[in-house]
Amino acid sequence: MTPALAPTLLGRVDYAPTYAAMQQATQARSPDSPDQLWLCEHPPVYTQGLAGKADHVLNPGPIRVVQTDRGGQVTYHGPGQVVAYPLIDLKRAGYYVKEYVYRIEEAVIRTLAHFEVTGHRVAGAPGIYVRLDDPFSHAALTGPQHPADPFRGLGKIAALGIKVSRHCTYHGVALNVAMDLEPFTRINPCGYAGLETVDLSTIGVRTTWDEAAQVLGRKLAAYLAP
Repeated sequence: MTPALAPTLLGRVDYAPTYAAMQQATQARSPDSPDQLWLCEHPPVYTQGLAGKADHVLNPGPIRVVQTDRGGQVTYHGPGQVVAYPLIDLKRAGYYVKEYVYRIEEAVIRTLAHFEVTGHRVAGAPGIYVRLDDPFSHAALTGPQHPADPFRGLGKIAALGIKVSRHCTYHGVALNVAMDLEPFTRINPCGYAGLETVDLSTIGVRTTWDEAAQVLGRKLAAYLAP
């Protein structure tokens, strides 16, 4: 029987050594290695995915840009953001990458629901979004996306980027809680020019990093279970 996934709160840790630790843990795994779930926040850093284009980094200023081996484009990590890194053996868990992404997104949606916020998926754009005009509305998104602006009326509150090596996952998802959002204006977030980024604080939710991390950790542990 696979043991329950127990979240580990790392607190505030630098990005580069955490990234290296994820790679090392994944490379050292055996079929019997337990799955892990790391929760942390990082000092300011931009991370670029394998498909990332340099011109999506508009004006990084003093914030370091780190090239990574995850999927996706550029994003920002900083204080006030909960970053979750699930280290999961998908072969043992019994589901594939597409379902893994769906389960992570569902855990974020359920975390937002805990704070009475409705999260939404946008087809072809991994991550979770909220309505800017009424983030607490339970109404589903309806109708076709605007062809020139699929994010019209939406703000991105959680970004997702993963890597799978020998059926084992690392990297993960970042949920914005109470951040300085200005650094997002100096990139095209996840490769989308003009995409507005929000956090729980700006949409009217008052909570702490610790509470948000604990809720997200519980939801991920539940939804990533085999």
